[in-house]
Amino acid sequence: MTSWKAFAQQAPELAEFGSARFKKGVAYLGTVREDGSPRVHPVTPIIGEQLYLFMEPTSPKGKDLQRDPRYTLHCAVDDSSGSSGEFYVRGRGTLIDDPLIREQAVAASSYAPSDRYILFMFTVEFAFMNAYVDGKSNTKRWQSPD
Repeated sequence: MTSWKAFAQQAPELAEFGSARFKKGVAYLGTVREDGSPRVHPVTPIIGEQLYLFMEPTSPKGKDLQRDPRYTLHCAVDDSSGSSGEFYVRGRGTLIDDPLIREQAVAASSYAPSDRYILFMFTVEFAFMNAYVDGKSNTKRWQSPD
């Protein structure tokens, strides 16, 4: 399974664009409910060597990911014209209780996560970006070799 770091080495332009879009504000995490229907959650992604999310231990998104690890994460779009572009990744999320990995996530975070928060680490299996250059769509995709 591909880490954010490995993704960035294999597709640096996509990873740089995605990192900038995710760091700009809220992103939207898609998970799968127990009944198989989709659920969307506003989140604050953390990018270090891995892609991380902290959340409340009672969060529905955490329950969804523990039952079915598949996810998608889409950046917020600034306006209806999509002028700043869009980016999303998909893969699998894993609940992490390793204190060393938690330290890495805290160090990479733009905020101070509460001690009560649980931590998920995400693989990157597919990435997509679309940016408009001179009014034309510039789409790029990447698929993990794993």
